[in-house]
Amino acid sequence: MTERKAAAKRPSARRTGARELAAQATRENILRAATKVFARYGYEGGSVEKISRAAKSFDRMIYYYFGSKEGLFIEVIESIYRRMNEAEEALDIRPDAPVEALKAVVRFVSQYYRRNPEFVTLLNTENLHKGRHIAKSPRAREYSSPAVSVIAQVLASGAAAGVFRSDLQARDLYLLIASMGYFYQSNRYTLSAFLGEELDRPEAIAHWDAVMVDVVLRTVAPAR
Repeated sequence: MTERKAAAKRPSARRTGARELAAQATRENILRAATKVFARYGYEGGSVEKISRAAKSFDRMIYYYFGSKEGLFIEVIESIYRRMNEAEEALDIRPDAPVEALKAVVRFVSQYYRRNPEFVTLLNTENLHKGRHIAKSPRAREYSSPAVSVIAQVLASGAAAGVFRSDLQARDLYLLIASMGYFYQSNRYTLSAFLGEELDRPEAIAHWDAVMVDVVLRTVAPAR
């Protein structure tokens, strides 16, 4: 009797698992669609109707899973930071080779912005709103960049080896690297017009990456 009851319960358990998977898939699909819509239309233009249409879903599902349009936008910002953090954590960096490690971090940051234009666009949007949406996230501080801790290890290793200055903060160096990569990517169209050259050309991108590496290495070099 006990075995028959247990067997009778198994299909229900499977159905529950299937429903949970379907719900998660729906939620992730809405999140992906919202990322594209907000990146294209901004916060104001990225309406619930556009997002549900892009997700091939219904408006009520957005409110069910995210509570509001703002709640959805906050999760979009959280998700793009989370993906960058995951990419940073996957970096194969050797602090015992500090110069090469620092070059790798610089190239990673530059390439990440270039390969993920939605990241830059969405951060531009949130900065236009003075960060008021992400400030409401209870998880915002969880997304402080792992690259900062990596840079701290590299700087300590380089200072111990006598090839880097010992008075630098990892946070400051990360801001320098991020600002150079971010500004180039976010302003490449207007800069191309002002400078009279296409900054999206592979040669121009490679040149700027080399400039970034040079600037960073000059910054960390010990005084002569």
